Amino acid sequence: MNNIIRLWDGPSLTYHAENATTALVSGNVIAVPTDTLYGIAALAQNNTAIDKIYQIKKRSSMKPLAICVAEVDDVYKWGEVTVPHSLLTLLLPGPVTLIFHRTPHLNPSLNPGTDLVGIRIPNEEFIRTLTRCCDSPLALTSANVSMKTSPLCINEFSELWNKLHSVYDNGPIGDELDCREGSTIVDLSQPGSYRLVRRGVAFEHTTRVLQQFNLTLVD
Repeated sequence: MNNIIRLWDGPSLTYHAENATTALVSGNVIAVPTDTLYGIAALAQNNTAIDKIYQIKKRSSMKPLAICVAEVDDVYKWGEVTVPHSLLTLLLPGPVTLIFHRTPHLNPSLNPGTDLVGIRIPNEEFIRTLTRCCDSPLALTSANVSMKTSPLCINEFSELWNKLHSVYDNGPIGDELDCREGSTIVDLSQPGSYRLVRRGVAFEHTTRVLQQFNLTLVD
């Protein structure tokens, strides 16, 4: 299909990111590589685009979407951070999603059933460049129909290609056994404690960092 864009072709990642930004600003949904899986992304502040993600994935509207930002400092705009900045920099960028109470800056129509939001900074150059170009958070979720296998290469979600504006291909991602687990998800919304939502690929490193800062594990 002509909407497959190979990131190793073309002038630069910035060139591809600028084209992807144009698509996102127009309300489209695209597929992108992350540091764990291939995901689908749209502008988190665009209600029409958010609806498209749910339709493409056949996902329940009750299941929240994470957001992706480019820099650690961006986390503070969208989440009410409860931990030291130094903790954030030990985990991000990386395969970790941190949950905080959302700030009023975030689109109220994104995940309306909760006052929490999961925030990601994937350790992957293209998606970070893209997020910088957009100057806005991306709503991000795995590029699969809900309940199906999470994809490590674009051929594993070929049934979605015709529903996406563009598919950015950076080749296979990571190790099959590890990366399919997705990011480690930790709820840090309550000061002084953490709740493990999903073990994910960075469980050991994440828990070591949290314990280093004397956070208490709660159920």
